[in-house]
Amino acid sequence: MAGVFAGLKVIDCASFIAAPAAATVMADFGADVIKIEPPGEGDMYRSMLTTLPGMPKTDINFPWEMVSRTKRSLCLDLKAPEGKAVLERLVGDADVFITNLPLPARRRLGIAWEDLRPLNPRLVYGSFTAYGEAGPEADKSGFDSTAYWARSGLMDLVRADAASPPARSVPGMGDHPSAMAFFGAIVTALYRRERTGVGGLASSSLLANGLWANGFFAQAGLYGLEPLPRPKREDGANACTCMYRCADGRWLSMAMLNEERQFPALLGVLGLSDLLADPRFAGKVTRRANAPVLISIFDQAFAARPFPEWRPLLDAAGITFGPIGTLADMLEDEQMRAAGALVPFAGEAQLTVSSPFALDGEEKVAPRRAPALGQHSTEVLRDNGYSDADIDRLRGLGVVS
Repeated sequence: MAGVFAGLKVIDCASFIAAPAAATVMADFGADVIKIEPPGEGDMYRSMLTTLPGMPKTDINFPWEMVSRTKRSLCLDLKAPEGKAVLERLVGDADVFITNLPLPARRRLGIAWEDLRPLNPRLVYGSFTAYGEAGPEADKSGFDSTAYWARSGLMDLVRADAASPPARSVPGMGDHPSAMAFFGAIVTALYRRERTGVGGLASSSLLANGLWANGFFAQAGLYGLEPLPRPKREDGANACTCMYRCADGRWLSMAMLNEERQFPALLGVLGLSDLLADPRFAGKVTRRANAPVLISIFDQAFAARPFPEWRPLLDAAGITFGPIGTLADMLEDEQMRAAGALVPFAGEAQLTVSSPFALDGEEKVAPRRAPALGQHSTEVLRDNGYSDADIDRLRGLGVVS
């Protein structure tokens, strides 16, 4: 198998979403990722998310396809002693073990760091939790909506304005960024192992990642400071960093920070160059004082043309802006494909979201479709020295399926 992680054996004993997504990134770069799933319906993430209210009505298991691509599925009952023995055998020569099971569940199953460390001194044990490895809430379960978005203050801060309720996140919105931090922890542990020959515990949590994502205002809070209540869009403090609706209903977001240089160019694009002589907008200070008035003027100007007409004009003027994208936009987004952010499944036209970084001189593995439940059970067991008779016995016991 190609890739910088070719030859690396990773056991993914995780679910919902950050921990298995970190394993997905390792698979993208060539690691052999073995997905451990319980008998029956397998990983709950296979079906639960698509049945939640508000999800698209489809037979396509789109979240599972993304986070489980390029992995091999081993259906294994870890509650049975024989299943635990299989896992221990796999761990014996594994490079990485990844889990986000709650700490009490790990202790019950005998797969905590303390249990697996004696089996393989080179093992990197990737532990992902909701609230961290220690403290009064370490044993609590949590999801990104609770431990990442709500607890960190992000949910409160990104509300539309001070009078609006806290803003709800969408599924995986905190999990996928957290996966990258968790991946970084695992790779850092692997780098240390290259220097020392010894593995170790690499950990991350939703709570820590939520605080890191909210670091700008989290640090303010640590100094006892409070941000000003967020105003309504039309009452914003800066017309040059605001959202505007175009004639076709599409919105764009401006982030014009080099205001002194770019403001005249923006007014030229909008056909408002006469405002350069208006004392209310002569400099940053006066523009801030009269921001709601300027926002109203810009609202009328942007409403005169559809977004496809504004886009080349703003680009030509060097204005920093971005369309407020929709899911439908992605299929036609040439830049997303050219940058490698969207890639096709191997041998298919169907696209998937690639891991968000690249390495010079290293090709990512062409993503393979996510496995069916237990699709590779026999193959994985044979790879780890089990005979066909051994596998038949395990199947007969219901330990492997």
